[in-house]
Amino acid sequence: MGEQQPLPEVEQCVTSIPEDHEATCWGCGLRLVFTSYAPVYKCGWCGAVTQCDQTSRKPDSVCFSRWRRFRDGFFVTVLMLFMLFVICGGVWAVYPVVFSISMFCGIFHCTVAAVLSVFTIASYCLASLKSAGAPANIRWGSYPMVEKNDLENYTFCTYCSKPKPPRAHHCRSCKMCVVDMDHHCPFIGNCVGASNHRAFVMFLISVVTSCSYAAIMTIYASYHIWPPLHFPNLSSYGHSKGAMKLLMEIITTLASSAFFLSARGIILLYLAFASLSVNAGIAVLLCQQLSYIYEGNTYITRLSSSNVTQGERGLQNLVRFFGCPYPFSRVLLGYLNKSQDNSGSKLL
Repeated sequence: MGEQQPLPEVEQCVTSIPEDHEATCWGCGLRLVFTSYAPVYKCGWCGAVTQCDQTSRKPDSVCFSRWRRFRDGFFVTVLMLFMLFVICGGVWAVYPVVFSISMFCGIFHCTVAAVLSVFTIASYCLASLKSAGAPANIRWGSYPMVEKNDLENYTFCTYCSKPKPPRAHHCRSCKMCVVDMDHHCPFIGNCVGASNHRAFVMFLISVVTSCSYAAIMTIYASYHIWPPLHFPNLSSYGHSKGAMKLLMEIITTLASSAFFLSARGIILLYLAFASLSVNAGIAVLLCQQLSYIYEGNTYITRLSSSNVTQGERGLQNLVRFFGCPYPFSRVLLGYLNKSQDNSGSKLL
């Protein structure tokens, strides 16, 4: 038999004092003895963080898991049907009007619509089907297999019964831990994490661009196919109460003329309203995501104040996130650092 290796010397938190406060590190299996009781402790050898009251949790019930799968499937189906309806309905309702202007105008807008549609669907599929970022398998459980600082700041996931790296969170819908988890999005049926966060943000950008384009084109086409309007004589109205009567007359005229719209006109109105509504909501979500990336945080780290990591704020986080080409990012980051130095010197 080989020689037995001596136990390593750990930091000051591991001592040979009274055995009233003993614990066993889940990461390396060493016995830890503390001067006083603490609900959370860190191993001086492997660096693993343990909570004294953590116990393995039972998996979610079958009904709960089925409900989450049904919810995600419902939202994914609704979103896919909406995207297909906007694309197909826009082609059917808008482009006869566009082609009536000129052949070049029709071909140009068909090309723009095709590029936006392909980019939106591709980014959606990438964000939905790509893994959000599962933690890498790491050795744990016994010394000397676990070396010094192998599990630095790792915690133990009581759902997966595995080590959980810093900034990772367990998703009960995906039933896995996700590195740099931002949130679980039911509209893509997947978590947003380190591996697909960029694809998710690119999908939001493509949705905002596509909905803006769809709203402009549908409003333009609606203007050309709207029935003739006969507005009252503007000179017959005064300045105060007459203005309110004029506004009511205009609304009444538009409402009455809408009854004579064709099926194409009704589809155009719906597409314009739906595009503007979706665009407003997605634009708010996109701004929120970009602000978190700018701060170097995620949505979950902002919610859990105890786990917030105060990262470096600045545009360099956006440059690194989107993976700009090295020459461009080097020039841009150099310019940003120079600007920050100049602003700091002015303050001094």
